Amino acid sequence: MPGLSLASRLDGAVGGKTATAFDKAFGMKTVGELLEHYPRRYARRGELTPIATLPLGEPVTIVAEVVTATERRMQNRRGSLLEVTISDGDGRMSLTFFNQPWRLKELTPGRRGIFSGKVGEYRRQTQLTNPDYELFDDIAEARAEAEVTAKRPIPIYPATSAVPSTLVQKTISLVLDGLGPVDDPLPDDLRARRGLLAAREALEKIHRPENDDDIPPAVETLRMQEAFVLQTALLQQRQFVRALSATNRPASPGGLLERFDAILPFELTPDQQTVGAQLAADLTGDWPMSRLVQGEVGSGKTLVALRAMLQVAESGGQSALIAPTEVLAGQHLRSIARMLGPELAPELLPTLLTGQMPAAERRRAALRVASGQALIVVGTHALLSATTTFADLGLVVVDEQHRFGVDQREALRAKGDSPHTLVLTATPIPRTVAMTVFGDLDVSTIRTMPAGRAGIQSFVAPLAEKPGWFARVWDRVAEEVALGRQAFVVCAAIDAEHLTADEKSDEPADAPAASAESARTRWGVVQVEALLSRLPSFADIRVQILHGKMPSDEKDAVMQAFARGDIDVLVATTVIEVGVDVPNASTMVILEADRFGVSQLHQLRGRVGRGGLPGLCLLVTEAAPGTSSRSRVEAVASTLDGFALAEIDLELRGEGDVLGGAQSGVRSSLRLLRVVTDAALITEARAEGERLLADDPALVRHPGLAAALERRVGVEERAALAKS
Repeated sequence: MPGLSLASRLDGAVGGKTATAFDKAFGMKTVGELLEHYPRRYARRGELTPIATLPLGEPVTIVAEVVTATERRMQNRRGSLLEVTISDGDGRMSLTFFNQPWRLKELTPGRRGIFSGKVGEYRRQTQLTNPDYELFDDIAEARAEAEVTAKRPIPIYPATSAVPSTLVQKTISLVLDGLGPVDDPLPDDLRARRGLLAAREALEKIHRPENDDDIPPAVETLRMQEAFVLQTALLQQRQFVRALSATNRPASPGGLLERFDAILPFELTPDQQTVGAQLAADLTGDWPMSRLVQGEVGSGKTLVALRAMLQVAESGGQSALIAPTEVLAGQHLRSIARMLGPELAPELLPTLLTGQMPAAERRRAALRVASGQALIVVGTHALLSATTTFADLGLVVVDEQHRFGVDQREALRAKGDSPHTLVLTATPIPRTVAMTVFGDLDVSTIRTMPAGRAGIQSFVAPLAEKPGWFARVWDRVAEEVALGRQAFVVCAAIDAEHLTADEKSDEPADAPAASAESARTRWGVVQVEALLSRLPSFADIRVQILHGKMPSDEKDAVMQAFARGDIDVLVATTVIEVGVDVPNASTMVILEADRFGVSQLHQLRGRVGRGGLPGLCLLVTEAAPGTSSRSRVEAVASTLDGFALAEIDLELRGEGDVLGGAQSGVRSSLRLLRVVTDAALITEARAEGERLLADDPALVRHPGLAAALERRVGVEERAALAKS
């Protein structure tokens, strides 16, 4: 099998049956993808040990001679058992093999070899079950080989029941034997400066190390390769965007933006001014804006985005704001109309377009958008439908980027001629993640909060130790309502007693898997509503529910009633997570808080303390002290700093699929690179990539890097990058 390359198809290298199994288990289709399946750890075969002193339960390697070998049918189950006795001259032990009668031809009395396995005991005799072995004709050769093998680390791979680690190891070894030269993706000078291995040698040493010392340099080399290829891909995408021409959207004296600023009843915060100036400059640049604006809940990101929309509208351009839920889209529209005021709103005609609007109303809205009357359009996925057209789409604003797949964002962007793109997120992103996930976007941060915020106090209600606190939680809510304030109660499910498979969409997106001790959700919206209806302290309190399965108009009606103050306590799922703004809401109760992720708890907490009222957040949990679930909840209670929590969240959750449609969760496309621990390496790789692309933008002199980009960033991932 000479001359395999990293781009070779796996089925051609290992056969169709094996390739299909690897594709099904790990999504591998090429030799390169197989060789990027790195060991997760290394086991040791154990020192050469005399049979008489073998330790039970330990992996061992011994040199021995076959004394007897017999096969018999098993009594209690189907199949045969091969029993072999071996001796090292002093002691004896048995080997057992299940349903492998063909080994009888190999393991004949007198044959010598090395035997490796985990020591067990059966009927007071030590034994190895299904051990690995290699047979030799010469005892001296056997002993010498055994000395080497005993010191050689055994790679243990991520595996499945269908593709065990041993099969991965054998398949990778087979492929490495047939692998031809490997072009190096790293520039020679970078490799020399850092003392890194050649690409072919690094693969050999990570998969087939002779000793422990082989592993660290191989890992270091492959980690730098991964960081360098990834950063170069993102930098190339930035180059691609900057090669496009954009319609210039300047603000003019006395125009919409200036008029809007004049009617604002407050001063912009320093960060809002800085980010606003960056956006204003981007909108008059030579290429389309591609900017990510991150900031805490309530920091004024929507205001900054609206000012950019007004600047685009001055030249007749339309802006489309796409939100992840109908509730949030409706909230955005009302908020924008309120900020514009009675003078500017009729000129810009902000228009809502969602999938669940009545047909006639939707047709009218679509007509206003297509004719260019509506200069600001707010909607959900309905904006992506083929029937929605724009007269002159100049700016796309995506709220909560991680909720949308890249294909959805691209479908919206394709409705204009290289429109500017602005991405908003209230989930603060650590610098290394911004560099790794959004490395092709310019990143702006709003840290300062508007004046007049009273702040939020957060407390954990630990029911595992203090079950009596559960009643106190409801008393505390009733006390707040008695003061004329309102409260949210958030649950992880709609109906805990009738959970359905498709209800997951209404549950936390970043919640960790439930642990065994709390496998079942106890409190759904339905159960909490029933509980509150029985409490004497809630007799005069108006309680209403809200969840994702309710019809759109009903959801909207409930939210508006809550905003007006017609509802005292809103019991909801995470449908209220982002964007819902009710200044009179002072209290947030999150039941089974350990079922939510760090960033989601922080987002939910941000729904209160938004007006002049002090906020109160009660995180109710039955998680035991010292568990990771409990520490996650306690971390949220300990700080209001979303950026500090983002770092904690990153360590708990993983980086997400960096080069692809999915951008959150633990199924990371990163192999060896970790954005938490490899910040310095990523920064260095980015600087090296910038230097190289400035000197050789088409990678003419770096064919190894060009080939690595082609493999690592395949057709789908290239498309994903182009859309991010």
